[in-house]
Amino acid sequence: MKLQNPETKEQLIQRLRRIEGQVRGVSGMVDDERDCHEIMQQLSAIRSAVQSVSRVFLQEYATECLVEPGEAADIRAKRDKVICDMVTMLDKAP
Repeated sequence: MKLQNPETKEQLIQRLRRIEGQVRGVSGMVDDERDCHEIMQQLSAIRSAVQSVSRVFLQEYATECLVEPGEAADIRAKRDKVICDMVTMLDKAP
C-alpha cells in the first residue's frame, strides 16, 4: 500500500520506531530481571501504542486506498465520515 499523505506516513514511521524502542527496552528489563509490575506496565503501553498505530493506519487505508476513480466528492466525504465514525467506535470498544 502506498500512503498518499506524506505527513501521515512520517507520523506512522515515528510511532513505529518509538514502539520498536519500547520493545527493546522491555527486552532489556527482562534480561536485567526487573520488577514484574514494571515490565507489565511497559507491555501495556506497547499494546496501546500498537493499537493507536493500527487505528491511524486503518483510517488512512480506508479513506485513501478504497477510493474509486472518478468518485464524486460528496460521496467520498460521506464515506470518510462513516469511516471516521467507525474508527471512533473502535476506540471505545473494550
